[in-house]
Amino acid sequence: MSTVNVAVIGVGNCVSSLVQGVEHYRDGAAPGLRHPVCAGYAISQVRFTAAFDVAAAKLGLDLSEAIWTPPNNARAFAEVPLLGVPVVDGILADGVGPGSADLIDPRGAATPAEVAAHLRATGTHIVLNFLPSGAQRATELYAEAALGAGCAFVNCMPAVIARSPEWRRRFAAAGLPLVGDDLKSSFGATLVHRALVDALTENGVALDGGHQLLGGGNMDFVNLEDADRMRGKKATKATGAGQSVHVGAQYIPFMEDRKVAYIRLDGEGFGGSPVEVAVRMVVEDSPSAAGNALDAARHAKAAMDAGAGGLLSAVSSALMKAV
Repeated sequence: MSTVNVAVIGVGNCVSSLVQGVEHYRDGAAPGLRHPVCAGYAISQVRFTAAFDVAAAKLGLDLSEAIWTPPNNARAFAEVPLLGVPVVDGILADGVGPGSADLIDPRGAATPAEVAAHLRATGTHIVLNFLPSGAQRATELYAEAALGAGCAFVNCMPAVIARSPEWRRRFAAAGLPLVGDDLKSSFGATLVHRALVDALTENGVALDGGHQLLGGGNMDFVNLEDADRMRGKKATKATGAGQSVHVGAQYIPFMEDRKVAYIRLDGEGFGGSPVEVAVRMVVEDSPSAAGNALDAARHAKAAMDAGAGGLLSAVSSALMKAV
């Protein structure tokens, strides 16, 4: 049986939910999974082959063990057996932000050539990037490694890869699929925000402002406390969310992997009448992203099977916040 061999970059909460999800849904459909089979591949055909991180506490552990290592705090919903996939040292570059430096002991001595060699040796097909927000240079170096190893690249974070004409050209020239940028949650603040924008504008309301205020207690929110790293997240969240939208984020440790979002939209309706919409939602952050990551990986493998390279536009538009 053909498999989808996946490498993960950054063994944080999103990867924890992703790894658990493959085990949880291995036997088929269950609540919470939209596509038990996607692009011809079942969940049971997804196999983890490589994992990279720079946190000393995770290096050398089996992937099934590293997903529980602090500062990870994603909810446990599946028992994961030993996978035989050791977490190996990755590329540091700008992958650790100022706020994270006190929470992990960073390593990261690998080069793109060494990462590419490991990807080839493990038979990896798809590289999923889960580096922290703001890690533009590190993401570029991993994309370089994916090209060197002949792997598809799925950029689940706000770094500019799929939006870059140069990276699109290079993946197309190599005949390798590219998906990105910044993974949508299956049900998250961006989805609700954009649905509200569409519902209002399609019914004649002229939007003139709004905000999306987020709070959570995982490492993504630690990174978003840094203004420079928040800038990239704002760019992807604001896409398609109206003309003037303020996006803010706050690290709230006790929330762990839960995320609370306050969404407000202001506009002008018929006859100049004011329209105000305010929504509060709370979700588990990482599990909400895992389903779309699995779909992206399976679409990328199907594209490889078909010999299709370059940006997968339809897949990216469906699963990513910014294309």
